[in-house]
Amino acid sequence: MNSDSNRVRLSHLKDLYRYELFSFLENCEGNKALIWDDSLTNPVALLCEHSELQARDVVRMFSLSIQDLPANTANNTYNHIIFLVRPELIVMETIASLISREDRYLDGQSDRQYHILFMPSKSEACCKKLSDKGVIGSFTHLESFGAHLLPLDTDLLSMNNPSFVRECVVENDFSCLHDVASSIMTLQSIFGVIPKVFSKGECSKRVLNIMMRMRREQAGSEEQITPQIDNLILLDRTVDLLTPFLSQLTYEGFIDEIFHIKLNSIKVPADRLPSTNEQSSSPGDTKKITLTSSDQLFSELRDKNYNAVGPILSSRAKAVSAKYEERNHAKTIGELKQFVSQLPVMQSEKQSITTNTTIAQMIKEYIATESFKDGLLCQQELRSGLDVDKINVYIDDCISRMEPIHKILRLIAIQSQCANGLKPQVLQYYKTSLIQVYGYQSIVLLNNMENAGFIKLQNPYTNKVYSTLRKNLNLVLEDINEQNPSDIAYVYSGYAPISVRLIQSVSKSGWKSISSSLQLLPGEAIEEVQQLPDGVRKRRGSITSSNSATSLQGERKVTLVYFLGGVTYAEISALRFLQQDDHPTDYIIATSNIINGDTFIDSLQSI
Repeated sequence: MNSDSNRVRLSHLKDLYRYELFSFLENCEGNKALIWDDSLTNPVALLCEHSELQARDVVRMFSLSIQDLPANTANNTYNHIIFLVRPELIVMETIASLISREDRYLDGQSDRQYHILFMPSKSEACCKKLSDKGVIGSFTHLESFGAHLLPLDTDLLSMNNPSFVRECVVENDFSCLHDVASSIMTLQSIFGVIPKVFSKGECSKRVLNIMMRMRREQAGSEEQITPQIDNLILLDRTVDLLTPFLSQLTYEGFIDEIFHIKLNSIKVPADRLPSTNEQSSSPGDTKKITLTSSDQLFSELRDKNYNAVGPILSSRAKAVSAKYEERNHAKTIGELKQFVSQLPVMQSEKQSITTNTTIAQMIKEYIATESFKDGLLCQQELRSGLDVDKINVYIDDCISRMEPIHKILRLIAIQSQCANGLKPQVLQYYKTSLIQVYGYQSIVLLNNMENAGFIKLQNPYTNKVYSTLRKNLNLVLEDINEQNPSDIAYVYSGYAPISVRLIQSVSKSGWKSISSSLQLLPGEAIEEVQQLPDGVRKRRGSITSSNSATSLQGERKVTLVYFLGGVTYAEISALRFLQQDDHPTDYIIATSNIINGDTFIDSLQSI
């Protein structure tokens, strides 16, 4: 889906963030030094260019890891020192130390102003920390920069918060849910109040309650905007803990599994790509590659099962070669000019083909290993319910061979989810084996996963949950055409994510159609109709009913799906596939973070 070309243009959200940031900078008259929390460098780069900051008198930018604040010199005088940071206590410690050192050095005679921009929101705990350190009076402004959701593509938004599950599920710290609710309120301020909300899970219920409270507080002051988004689906990650641990089999999913995509970019070995200059790369050098739908070839490949990628690359390579051959048939000056005018586009296409062919080759090498093939077979057997109540021979062999710990923990988590918990003797056997081979650090990871519910002990009264869901939701399909699929199960070559099956069902007829399955999953399922502001009419008289006027008129609905706890690229691909599959709904996907099995496990560790 290309949301920017349809009713909901997510670029408006980016424009709002840019306006907020630029307005703050412009209100601080004079030269500025911007000091970054390193984790925000790439997120802010998605919103604005370096040159746009310079145009607003940002003379230099520094990392928060600097030892001292930049001094004024004959060449550079800083009227303002602006910290752009996450609202974290350890960051406040660092800022307080920098301010205290500067105060001692200048003997309290500094004539410049200090400011903090908290992204995405100011924290009372952070302000208290600054007060306790005796530096809060040094700041002219302590403000929120409310860029809660970063637009990663025309249909994809992310909070870029990897600690969401650890905070909410493990530590019972629900403060980040306020940021989720705020992000939805921001979207509603741009695109209108979303008429109907569906939620499933404890965190989703809390977010819905916060939203309702915020709307009551805004009563009478909401923008009069006709709704552009019809439905909101809030979905806890804990509703489907199986899917993230499975190996993603889409092109973009594989890229994330191997290279770990970070805000639309990856780093690949430089020696695997053609050199663009005379200087050769050194061993260990990497090259950054950006992955977005602006690259037409990547946009075509990203949601395909990997087995469908090769034929597309081959076809596109032949097409570009044919275009280059046209120069040999150009006989007139006009024909030559036309060919030359097409060269930039052709060269860009050729570069994209080269880059994606290289990536596809590295994926091919990865999946050709015995470790991957045997691991995938084990996953397929577990998700089909084979021997899930016993010590898995393959997992045991992996431990003996000292295979990567994340691979083993993912397999144990898959077995736990498919067995609705491990029998005590099975879990104890895995723990003992892991300690003997990997040491006690492996048990720290395993305990984190137990605390989050990724791995659990079996409850004899609920040991048929997964098998029932597998049947009711048609999760496992035997015959899948990976090159020309007819079901979302193609993204895992025969497994349909529970999360997307739920979304598929609710988009057609609400929660009631799958009430028996919902009862087997954690958290309450809620449907809420939001009252529109006075004077605002529903978009051409409809909200959600499949028999509504809009459906009869053939107009597609727009549904915002918000994953609380993370979403995989394979699930994103499955939702995009639904839009093509004679489904009268366009999806916008928002998430606390984009995850895979490895990063999901790592997210449980404290910084």
